[in-house]
Amino acid sequence: MSMTLYANNLPLTATEDGLISKFAKFGGVLSVRIERDAGGGSRRSAFVEMENALGARKAIDGLNMANFDGRVVSVYAAVIPVAKTAGK
Repeated sequence: MSMTLYANNLPLTATEDGLISKFAKFGGVLSVRIERDAGGGSRRSAFVEMENALGARKAIDGLNMANFDGRVVSVYAAVIPVAKTAGK
């Protein structure tokens, strides 16, 4: 089962391809989405979907509080809100 990570405090120069390269060292990467403001600029954060929980855990252990082009990034499991169903 895939697992989504949240990476924060990224450099403005971070790209999807660059993040794929960094995270792929720890496991398969299914997707990367850099958060952008209304003008298209980076919000210095991204969601990274890893193929499985083992690769995600390795990425957290290897990249959380690591130097990424001069910035110390935080990487942790993303909390995805669950939609409430009517009547529950």
